[in-house]
Amino acid sequence: MPPGESEDSEERPRGGRSFNSQTTKLKKMSFRYDVKLVRSFKREEQVRLGCAGILGCFFVSVVFLAVIKPYLISSLPISNFQISVRSGLTLLKINEDKSIWNEQGDEKKVEPQSMVVLKSKLVCNITDPKSHHCEMTGDVRIHGNSSQVFLVLSSQDNAEAAGNYESLEIKPYPRNRDPAAMANVNKLTLKPMKGTEEVVAAPTCTQAHKVPAVVFSVAGYTGNLFHDFSDVLIPLFHTTRHFFGEVRFVIANYKSWWVNRYSLVLKQLSNYEIIDLDHDNQTHCFEAALVGLKFHKELSIDPSRTPRGSSMHDFSKFLRSSYSLEKETALEMKEGSSKKPRLLIISRKRSRSFVNEGEIGEMARGLGFEVVVAEANLSMDFSKFLHVVNSCDVMMGVHGAGLTNLVFLPTNAVVIQIIPLGGLGSYGRTDFGVPATDMKLRYLEYKITEKESSLIEQYPLDHPVFRDPIAIHRRGWAAIKSVYLDKQNVKLDVVRFRSVLLEALALLHR
Repeated sequence: MPPGESEDSEERPRGGRSFNSQTTKLKKMSFRYDVKLVRSFKREEQVRLGCAGILGCFFVSVVFLAVIKPYLISSLPISNFQISVRSGLTLLKINEDKSIWNEQGDEKKVEPQSMVVLKSKLVCNITDPKSHHCEMTGDVRIHGNSSQVFLVLSSQDNAEAAGNYESLEIKPYPRNRDPAAMANVNKLTLKPMKGTEEVVAAPTCTQAHKVPAVVFSVAGYTGNLFHDFSDVLIPLFHTTRHFFGEVRFVIANYKSWWVNRYSLVLKQLSNYEIIDLDHDNQTHCFEAALVGLKFHKELSIDPSRTPRGSSMHDFSKFLRSSYSLEKETALEMKEGSSKKPRLLIISRKRSRSFVNEGEIGEMARGLGFEVVVAEANLSMDFSKFLHVVNSCDVMMGVHGAGLTNLVFLPTNAVVIQIIPLGGLGSYGRTDFGVPATDMKLRYLEYKITEKESSLIEQYPLDHPVFRDPIAIHRRGWAAIKSVYLDKQNVKLDVVRFRSVLLEALALLHR
């Protein structure tokens, strides 16, 4: 998902080629003259003269290197400048190794024609297929409800380089290629202020902050548990955890109910009151800001791209701390132990629901599980439900947002994902299989058969819905969702599914 990287090419000083050619000509002329001169001496004198010539050349070389060394050093790259073109827009972008956000590998690097150091920096990634984001350092001014972020360039900035900065519009939510998600995300304008007139016209600071800002939106698909975590909370964690609370959040499309729902997490990441960008009329000044969030992968983290190698396992431990969840590791079953493992069945009321929940629970109890059936929804006591999830050793559910609750499971717990009909295996592994493994959970999946799907009551067995799911996929996500997600329920074959629960028990014995 991150854009491809291009290798850096070291730039040579201008004029280096013509200087070398002139030096070569002088050496050739000197050589011809030395040959004629040496021939006029006797053999002993030629030897002495040869030794003196060698010593002389060595001395000249040392002097030459001493003189030219400062120029060679000054030509080495000081900052990594980046040029990106999007719809005719050209930005001068700098990616310093010591960025306060300290994420590596997601920027395309191109050497500049001349090396300069700017006090003000603007680093943008507008090629990432998921998230566009910009890092700003210097005199950053965020003007409340105008949705404008200004970077005021100082007189210390190189005038020619600063002239390459242009305004940029960005939607600070990580679903760039999803028009439905981005439709209601407020657009922010990043405006570098260059030149005396523009600098004077920049809004005056009314509140100055000593900590950096992170600007993001809670529009898009927030309110869906999966997207709350995958799109916002996880990127926020790996971007800001290393500040230990010394960072301030600026939220666009502010939703008080959303902020209240996740207040314990947000307060663990920031020690400061959140700024509601849409309803704030102040000009907030920062020395650094990140506009937009950095997205790695669905419901997970790439540790190699985080400031301190943070992982999804770290995130799950962070959640347990934030919500005071007591169970750190799943039950390790031993021979002769009377303690039963707890199985959580994630219930759904609308689509992809278990038609035979009671039968499944009865079979699981027969295998020795203590069974808990619960549904995750916005109307329930969120904190109470998290403690229920954390108390369980095995969790099972049909592919859907409810499986996002795996983030609250103890380490080494088992996650069983029921994959509906419709060629949804790759979606299931990407959304929950990989994240479960990254969280140090054990992952199992069960693909239902045609007889276990309610689609058999809606379509004949020779219909493309069964025989050619790829044809449905070619019609786009709306068709996939309509047929396989919104209209399908599951009646598990408990005899067939029994082996999966036995495998989960075996994993708890390891």
